[in-house]
Amino acid sequence: MTKKKTPLKTASDKDQQTLANLTALADGVVAATRRRRDPHLDIPARSLSNVRYSPRKKIIEMGKNTNRRQLFNLSQAKSFMQTMLVASGATQLIEQGKSTSIRGLYYLLKHTIEGAKEETFAEQSECDPVIEDVEVLLASLREELHLYAQKRGDMVGDIVLLDSGDEIDCSRMGSGGYGIPSIVEPEVIQFKKCNARFVLHVEKDTVWQRFNEDKFWHKHNCLLTHGAGQPPRGVRRLLYRLHNELKLPVYCLLDNDPWGYYIYSVIKQGSINLAFESKRMAVPAAKFLGLRSIDFKRCGLSDSVKIALNDTDRRRAKQIAGYPWFAHKKPWQREIKKLLENGFKLEVEALISREISYVTEQYTPERLKNRDWLD
Repeated sequence: MTKKKTPLKTASDKDQQTLANLTALADGVVAATRRRRDPHLDIPARSLSNVRYSPRKKIIEMGKNTNRRQLFNLSQAKSFMQTMLVASGATQLIEQGKSTSIRGLYYLLKHTIEGAKEETFAEQSECDPVIEDVEVLLASLREELHLYAQKRGDMVGDIVLLDSGDEIDCSRMGSGGYGIPSIVEPEVIQFKKCNARFVLHVEKDTVWQRFNEDKFWHKHNCLLTHGAGQPPRGVRRLLYRLHNELKLPVYCLLDNDPWGYYIYSVIKQGSINLAFESKRMAVPAAKFLGLRSIDFKRCGLSDSVKIALNDTDRRRAKQIAGYPWFAHKKPWQREIKKLLENGFKLEVEALISREISYVTEQYTPERLKNRDWLD
């Protein structure tokens, strides 16, 4: 698909497999053309109607529905071309042993089509969903296509790892911690030594900073991570690896609102958009440590920390209550019902109104000691 090639012997086994899948994709188009047939791509549908929850695996899985994209269909020709362009760009990156951002790929592929005034991609927002199409078409992570996104998330704790050959001691990273990269695959990140007993994942950087400054991770022998809100795929993939490879329990300290519930759901069961990769990202054993709807009274918080629920919050909470993985869990039904009855939501930072380090010195240690969490 590209002119310049690097010998496959220099590529990892995973890169060779991904290249083989990309080559097969191109060969299929060539074969259809030679048979004078309309080249087409059958792309698995990334929609709510095409995902299901597996009670046995406890993750979201993608169904078998596909959307056909044809070259000789006037309404689909451009998207067909864009799909092949993204595949070609990924091939070029893998063959050259290089990676780029999704923004970088957009510029790599953006040009005016010869003989026309049409651009291959008008905006990056037009390119991003095509990247996801190629991922699901090839059953490959974006990172396996040598693409990365903006880094969001940090980690601190008693673990030593190798990052692209450099040894990193995450207990000696100062106030900023180790920045979790977008690509955390075994070819890039290897765990060398870990003495931590569990992972505490918090929602936001502001909360993470409080835990780090108070040396919670040192006092309780854990790894402390955050994902700057909705955790990016690199953070979720790292949590998966820490849990499955190092056998570390994962506890989530998130806001008491529908967004916090959703973040937990994504970490635990996977997301609808990436259902095809839940098996390599979801952590079904993850526990929701808090904040809980009963904590306003239990922790003696003041009215000033209440944030009123709006109509969107209420609709979202009811939608989450109906998720198959929550629908039959009475503790979760009571939790969401109580949120709606309260009529307000709470951020983890609200605990600061009790005392600046209440969340690190009392709230979290007590919840862990009493095994007071939602599953």
